[in-house]
Amino acid sequence: MKRTLGIHHITSIVGHPQENAEFYGNVLGLRLIKKTVNFDDPQTYHLYFGNEGGDPGTIITFFPWANARQGRIGGGQVGVTTYAVPVNSFDFWKNHLADKGIHVTETTRFGEDYLQFEDVHGLKLELVEREAGKPNTWSNSGLSPDVAIKGFGGATLYSLNPQGTIQTLTETMGLEKIGEENGLVRLKAIGETANIIDVPTEPVPNGRIGVGIVHHIAWRANDQQDHLEWQSLVSYKGHNVTEVKDRNYFDAIYFKEPGTILFEIATDTPGFAHDESYETMGSELKLPPQYESRREELEQVLPPINLTN
Repeated sequence: MKRTLGIHHITSIVGHPQENAEFYGNVLGLRLIKKTVNFDDPQTYHLYFGNEGGDPGTIITFFPWANARQGRIGGGQVGVTTYAVPVNSFDFWKNHLADKGIHVTETTRFGEDYLQFEDVHGLKLELVEREAGKPNTWSNSGLSPDVAIKGFGGATLYSLNPQGTIQTLTETMGLEKIGEENGLVRLKAIGETANIIDVPTEPVPNGRIGVGIVHHIAWRANDQQDHLEWQSLVSYKGHNVTEVKDRNYFDAIYFKEPGTILFEIATDTPGFAHDESYETMGSELKLPPQYESRREELEQVLPPINLTN
């Protein structure tokens, strides 16, 4: 059986790109590691935020649709995105988020405490303290490594067919069921971080695409060879999987699991520093070769983003 290490990235639809960048860059303190375009819709940004190096398991990405209608979080989506922060950092985060005018709710599940809140466009986020994971050394908004977000802790998946989703996670993606309580099943991938998935055992009513919803969740593959093996396995398990798509910073395949959540499997390689240096990642608009001839046009269409680090 193949087993993914865990989450590679999570991609969401949001509103105005400036508001998005300010929230994830200045409020959550993440690094804007790549400013590019949606390869299928080049007049829309594709923004990537993560830790200082843009490591797999830390990357949240966005398609900003300014002036688009609000979506509805529900079945067929990632319902909640979980970030891991260092142990003993909750007091800082409570004060920090309060200072930014963000309402926080505290809750507990599976023996862990969580701080839950929404981003500027309605995405549901939460923080959990965990020992695992290296400190994030990206210095932004006064967030030192002893409190800064390390990367994903995991996610809660809202499914239209919970048993089908759980079966796909265990029998195709190689996660292990490790607990069940209060109407939730908890599963774990083998990676050190970005490895915990919770699934409500009852179907969640349908969501609706729009601003403030997660578009897809991506799982990790090591490299191109491993990726092709995943493609074969997913097909063998009866899922309708796409051809391999070159996303410049990783290769990707996609399929919908029985609960209608869009799953991607993405390679860890080549990463985000191959078309700009580690030091300058995220500072310029990077276009894939097929759109380079349209740079002047796209730079006129895409609104400027100003983010102070």
